[in-house]
Amino acid sequence: MGIWSLTLILILFYLGLTANLEPRNLIASVVIALIIIGLLKPEKKSLNLKKVPQMTTSLIRYIAWLMWDLVTSGIQVARLVIDPKLPIQPGIVAIPSRAKTELGEALSAHAISLTPGELVVEIGDDGILYTHCLDASHAAEYLEDAQKMRKDLLDKIFP
Repeated sequence: MGIWSLTLILILFYLGLTANLEPRNLIASVVIALIIIGLLKPEKKSLNLKKVPQMTTSLIRYIAWLMWDLVTSGIQVARLVIDPKLPIQPGIVAIPSRAKTELGEALSAHAISLTPGELVVEIGDDGILYTHCLDASHAAEYLEDAQKMRKDLLDKIFP
């Protein structure tokens, strides 16, 4: 995807969100799109059309898995908070990212931080995600498996 087509997509996305086609907003959409392109400096890659079905199914699986994780983690956190004994053991867990790209690393950290009871507090230079967990007693093995699944799906979405 070329820079101009990406710029056009960003402009249309902005105009769709604002639902405003006044001249000032059209100019603002172009300026914002160019600033985003300038900051991100996307690499020019050719899209392999044979991989699109796999990318699409992986994206759907990733979103479904993330939604499921959000719901189940929300229920677990609610149980912990409602329990009068408040049986939590907060702590920091180190999770190896193993992502191929910084985008994969950032999306993994974002998914972890969205999950109730977990928050990535730092990403080390070596790709380790330092995650604060509300209950770290069982989190280490769960987070390791979850990160492996996230990495596998993200590698298929962003080859």
